[in-house]
Amino acid sequence: MPVPSALEPLRASPQTSALFLDFDGTLSPIVADPALARPLDGVPSLLSELGVRLGVVAVVSGRPAAFLGEHLGRPTGVRLIGLYGLEEVGEPAGPTVDPGSLTRWRPVMADLADVAERGAPAGVSVERKPLGFTLHFRDAPAEEGWATRFADEQRERTGLVVQPGRMAIELRPGIETDKGTVVRSLASGSTAACCFGDDLGDLAAFDALAELGAAGMPVVRVAVTDDESPAAVAEAADVIVIGPGGALELLVALVAAIPG
Repeated sequence: MPVPSALEPLRASPQTSALFLDFDGTLSPIVADPALARPLDGVPSLLSELGVRLGVVAVVSGRPAAFLGEHLGRPTGVRLIGLYGLEEVGEPAGPTVDPGSLTRWRPVMADLADVAERGAPAGVSVERKPLGFTLHFRDAPAEEGWATRFADEQRERTGLVVQPGRMAIELRPGIETDKGTVVRSLASGSTAACCFGDDLGDLAAFDALAELGAAGMPVVRVAVTDDESPAAVAEAADVIVIGPGGALELLVALVAAIPG
């Protein structure tokens, strides 16, 4: 695959460029059971190749940081940031979060996960995370309304953040961090920036890149699409690839275009 011209600024000045990557649907195929998601073959070593070539490389995901560390290892030069910026592998909190702000939310989110588990209709599963949980209704699409109502009620009552996703709704602490705040922070001082994403949670990162682009930085938003992808992601993108396989192919081409 040839490297699209939109990525030329990264290829030309790799050591001062930033690259942000989602996990599910981008580096890993979407699967029915989230616990079984795994990166495509070759992804950890490819991340290391990118990490030694580019100034900033970060996987920014809704997954817990520990999950990213378990399945991606510790790729050279790559930051693994989980829970939309709340956590980072090897750090007490995410790059834009005060660790102390997490303390009051841990029991709140654990209690709400208990409530969700007791009230969830058949087919709706509750995926617990260290600082939140996700309501999955892929096995019971008719229960999307229940999941939406539950999330909205808890947001109104507690001030937590609700993040819609693919056949799922994520509930996380009411702390002002998301993929966009992470991108703004880590891309600061870069000469170019790129983000790969496939879902609604990635739009915050795309918006952050749009702001950086308006200020004069060359930016590239890569949508990783399939039949289930929200149309808004492709509509906001500069480059579109098909599925994690297409994302991997483009990243391999980018590595090949940058001297090691």
